Amino acid sequence: MSFYLPATVGMPLAEVDTPALILELDSFERNLTRLQASLSKSPVALRPHAKSHKCPTIALQQIRRGAVGVCCQKVSEAEAMVAGGVTDILITNEVVGAIKIRRLIALAQRAQISVCADHPVNVADLNLAAHAAKIKLDVLVEINVGADRCGVAPGAAACDLAQRIHESSHLRFAGLQAYQGGAQHLRTTEARRQAIESACEKVRLTQQCLSLRGLPCPKVTGAGTGTYLFEAASDLYTEIQPGSYPFMDVDYARNDWTESAMPGFEHSLFVWTSVMSVTPPDRAIVDAGLKASSIDSGMPEIYGLSQARYCKASDEHGVIALSNGFSLSLGQKIKLIPGHCDPTVNLYDHFVCIRNDRVEALWPISARGALL
Repeated sequence: MSFYLPATVGMPLAEVDTPALILELDSFERNLTRLQASLSKSPVALRPHAKSHKCPTIALQQIRRGAVGVCCQKVSEAEAMVAGGVTDILITNEVVGAIKIRRLIALAQRAQISVCADHPVNVADLNLAAHAAKIKLDVLVEINVGADRCGVAPGAAACDLAQRIHESSHLRFAGLQAYQGGAQHLRTTEARRQAIESACEKVRLTQQCLSLRGLPCPKVTGAGTGTYLFEAASDLYTEIQPGSYPFMDVDYARNDWTESAMPGFEHSLFVWTSVMSVTPPDRAIVDAGLKASSIDSGMPEIYGLSQARYCKASDEHGVIALSNGFSLSLGQKIKLIPGHCDPTVNLYDHFVCIRNDRVEALWPISARGALL
């Protein structure tokens, strides 16, 4: 963690040093409210994914607004959340290896922790560790519903694994993890709808198999910001896991949205950057490059300046192409909308929280770099 803070509480936005990760609180709070409002007539529980923000302060705000807990992707993320006061966490991933499992079990002795599995060897290892600690660990079977990443095949294979968990002395079969990550950025609403309908068929098949074996399925959890209303309306999912909705980013903004498929979430997360060179007439250079904004989902966009385009990134520099005689001044500060919010957040130690163009708070990104 850096020993230098880019801002202090009360400072005008114009004085915040760059690069900095700024969070516009009014837009951020409206996004939280819109998500909750969109679920007001749905029985599904909200368990937002903390891998997007990695910040216990944000997780606790989500919980105060009605979330049942949060998701994490790594044990170290969950450790940071528990240290920050979050007490109910689903690790939406497989935890494999003796060291990680020991840490998982230690965490489960301090908070309500559940985890996913997709292999019988992992189930056996989890049971052995839970037995040694004299606890019961909740384990969900992750099924592959189309993302082709982790997950056992739906149907009989998933039910075989659920049976193993059910019969394990110190594990509890807690349900199904069914996340269709590949559907989140399909550009048309209809394409996303169809992808989730296909995922739901796989969930339904697995539930039917579980029922025939007499195995209750307490939970079906999954969904992301791009599709969560489809899962919520499915009558199958009991819990949803959107992560990016508090922030939004360039890539999500490329999706075609209808009000029936997504509330009007706003961009609230920006990289604050300064112009450091204006030598050529049609180009400016800013101090936010690859180490300040992820470009895995495309270049960041410049907020509010249609004649300026972020076109190239190197380690510490971003190249801005200028058109129609438009110019930027040396030292001028501008906002960049990240192409992908999750890995961009992971580059910073703090959110610099802004309201009315003034710093209201600095929130630590406590799970930054939590890869283990």
